[in-house]
Amino acid sequence: MTSAPLTIRPAVAEDVDALLALIHAAYRGEGGHSGWTTEAELIAGPRTTRDLLAADLADPSIHLMVAGDHDGCCAVTHRAGEEVASFGMFAVRPGQQGTGLGKALQAAAEEYARAAGATTMELCVIDRRAELIAWYERRGYVRTGETRPFPYGEPGVGFPKDDDFRFAVLRKPLS
Repeated sequence: MTSAPLTIRPAVAEDVDALLALIHAAYRGEGGHSGWTTEAELIAGPRTTRDLLAADLADPSIHLMVAGDHDGCCAVTHRAGEEVASFGMFAVRPGQQGTGLGKALQAAAEEYARAAGATTMELCVIDRRAELIAWYERRGYVRTGETRPFPYGEPGVGFPKDDDFRFAVLRKPLS
């Protein structure tokens, strides 16, 4: 039996509720601990909000992508004329993790950024997430040595369980 090819498309306003459920499942885990990418041990509460997702969809510098039947998503932020694009809001439904969907979605995001004129893709990961950072490193991303502050108190961050989080910055050339 063959499976249908994976479709990856731009998100539209009608996707917001399904994407919200997907993002919460992947980042915070259904029941608190689904999937290896969950950050439920570090942060409680919502990962984003309906309003923030709608604002991302309305922002012309953000390209939100959907894989399959809301099985994965990511955002590529790129402003015209800039060499660096930012990769984020990367989520794969916990039951689909390990199937190659994430790799395919990330490759599509990198291709989108390259076609938009970016020469480098950048992403930020909470520095305590060693397993996730290692996953990105296996895909060609390199720690820059730079860290950025965690956005405590901002909408869509949830409720961090510690007060000393930082983001590790990783980059990959898109050559």
